[in-house]
Amino acid sequence: MLVTLSLAAFAFITTELLPVGLLTHIAPDLDRSRSQVGLLVSGYAIVVVLASVPLARLTQRIPRRHLLGVTMFLFAAANAAAALASTYAVLAGARLVTALAQALFWSIATATVIGPFPVAVRGRAVALFATGATLSPVLGVPLGTWLGQQAGWRVAFAVLAGVGLVIAAAVVILLPSYPPAAGGAARGTAPDARGFTVLLIATALGIGGFMTLQTYVTPFLLDVSGFADAVLAPLLFVSGAAGVVGTLAAARTLDARPIASLLTPLGIGTASLLGLYALGALRPGVVALLAGFGLAYAAFGSAVQNRTLHLAPGSTDIASAGVSTAFNAGIAGGSLLGGALLPTSGARPLALTGGLLTLAALTLLAVDTRRSRSAGPAPTVVPAPTSSAASSATPKPAS
Repeated sequence: MLVTLSLAAFAFITTELLPVGLLTHIAPDLDRSRSQVGLLVSGYAIVVVLASVPLARLTQRIPRRHLLGVTMFLFAAANAAAALASTYAVLAGARLVTALAQALFWSIATATVIGPFPVAVRGRAVALFATGATLSPVLGVPLGTWLGQQAGWRVAFAVLAGVGLVIAAAVVILLPSYPPAAGGAARGTAPDARGFTVLLIATALGIGGFMTLQTYVTPFLLDVSGFADAVLAPLLFVSGAAGVVGTLAAARTLDARPIASLLTPLGIGTASLLGLYALGALRPGVVALLAGFGLAYAAFGSAVQNRTLHLAPGSTDIASAGVSTAFNAGIAGGSLLGGALLPTSGARPLALTGGLLTLAALTLLAVDTRRSRSAGPAPTVVPAPTSSAASSATPKPAS
């Protein structure tokens, strides 16, 4: 099930970002401008921001197998509609449905896939689950872009529809059916409403900082660093591959040091962003800093999901919906901020602005950590249940 839902995350993120790679093919085919096709990505993120918490509340009593199965069938149907879209309006409507499915998926998937694991190893499971999302920009989007270039952009969406159907079938077959409240990760292990609120704010700030540069990293590499257009793809691959390394590295530390695993990526990301601002014209340094940037972004995402399972003040599904909202608010906000600065200030200040935002997130979390420690000792990790306790904690099939 961990592999199945990791593949689902891979498919969702690939679908979300695919119009960027196929923009020059979709726009002329549907007789629309490139900026209008770009709205298919930014609008997608806004829908996820608005829909995550309401959908999580509306569906919190539905057994996870049924809900995730329907979610993946919707994903498949929406991508099939996108592949057959004859107008921009139909494509936009299909993207709206996919965004709603993604909002629901990220609200429930983490707690569902982590629930069967003992508490002491859940951080490792979170990181492995997040690998699917991390691999998507490295493999999914380039492969989808290549396929769209060779066979037409509609074929790329049709393939994603087929992938969605396979994953939906796997979910229905493999996932046990039990009431959401019976899941092993249905509640936070160390509930803290104030700490969770700080985590949401820091997530929006941190992701916003990363995305301020990430959205416009191409003009930065061309205009500030002076790289040739031909090497952009390898440079972006370096950043993406470093993200995979960051996710796998986080798997080794999330359980033993959850707070350090949250602060360290923000520290690396801040140093990388400020380094890109100061040393953006030195190409060898830029390559290393770009790798640090990608590593930090991916590791931070895994750490936030893991920390949510600790701090959730109530249902982890609702908490995960809040985190998804914060993530996408950061994505949309960082993209908008970078877009506003680029025409007037150029690409270089985007790295400085992004670094200041990640520094603010780091400071906020560090201060809250000190507050928590001064209030009392941090809760210890609860060991995995054994014997009769284990059997009572195991989710029971819904009647």
